[in-house]
Amino acid sequence: MQREELGNLAMFLAVAEERSFTKAAAKLGISQSALSHTMRRLEAKLGLRLLTRTTRSVAPTEAGERLIETLRPALDDIDQKLAALTELREKPAGTVRITAGAHAARKVVWPVIERVTAEYPDIHVEVNVEAGLVDIVADRFDAGVRLGERLEQDMIAVPISPKLRMAAFAAPAYFAERGTPISPYDLAAHSCINLRFPGSGAMYAWEFDRNGKELKVDRKSVV
Repeated sequence: MQREELGNLAMFLAVAEERSFTKAAAKLGISQSALSHTMRRLEAKLGLRLLTRTTRSVAPTEAGERLIETLRPALDDIDQKLAALTELREKPAGTVRITAGAHAARKVVWPVIERVTAEYPDIHVEVNVEAGLVDIVADRFDAGVRLGERLEQDMIAVPISPKLRMAAFAAPAYFAERGTPISPYDLAAHSCINLRFPGSGAMYAWEFDRNGKELKVDRKSVV
């Protein structure tokens, strides 16, 4: 069924309930002639007479009565569904799907979820905890939370936490045995624990800051 046909059926129901083209046209906000033309076109398409017209009144035929029995509950159900949708503007509800890394989920997402769901109990939140990058559109997520600065050209991002600082450290016993590195580049001679990105398999390049200048150390070994 085409959308235009659904509208024509709604017009027929209005005429049948009002028993008047004049009243139905006023209710629908269209001209009486346009409504009469629509009814003739609907009857021609169905090959059935739906309305009996006299100079004083309009009444549904037997076929029209059967159509009314079908249309009224269906259109009432549509009205109820539309009313339920409009309620969403006043009362947030539904399911929100979020993908986040473990750190972001624990430190940022969960505390917010606790506050939001307490205030809006009709909101349900699904959190997928995953370290790798995902396609939030293809996987039908509403939002993604990740550490880092890289952003695809067609994506929109906003910061949701303060900037994080990371530090390189080791146990005193290690320094006593291997010596203390003076420069970030000295780490190339040390045993380091590093991070491998789940998606690409690439190793994380350690990022340091010296007087506002960024230094990157590519650590290949993982202990």
